[in-house]
Amino acid sequence: MPTPKDRALPVAATVLTGTVALYIALVAFGNITDFGTNQQFVRHVLAMDTTFKDDDLMWRAIDSTAVQDAAYVAIIVWETVAALILIAATVLWAGVLRGRRPVRTARLAGTAGLLMLLFLFGAGFIGVGGEWFAMWQSKNWNGLDAATRVVTLTGVVLLVTLLPSTDADSAS
Repeated sequence: MPTPKDRALPVAATVLTGTVALYIALVAFGNITDFGTNQQFVRHVLAMDTTFKDDDLMWRAIDSTAVQDAAYVAIIVWETVAALILIAATVLWAGVLRGRRPVRTARLAGTAGLLMLLFLFGAGFIGVGGEWFAMWQSKNWNGLDAATRVVTLTGVVLLVTLLPSTDADSAS
């Protein structure tokens, strides 16, 4: 019979994965139901129209609204898929708590969804948006603080998810 110490990791992973799943599901839902708000954000970042307008950087700007909107739709799709994977991972972690699922399966699903978010917010928003499109220069359209919060939260949850557990791993 598992001890409370043996159950601590699956409980933490369930709660934390569920928290991130809820967050990104709400983000995706908001972007779908209030499409125009963040559409404008993506358009301004890609157009670089509120940056310092440095000639050495402005060649990077994307002025095509079709390309801007395609990027925004891709972001929403990515968020939605990540949310669905993380919801599934939360259910799998709950199954681990009930002794019906192996830790390995829950860990794998959670890792996939969390890595998707780290890629989107870390590489996409911080790297590409922040540096390539100089989002850090904009007073009005700078999402670096929000992206950093998501990367930090997601990274912590990923670390907890990947911690070795005791009996649960050997039983899986």
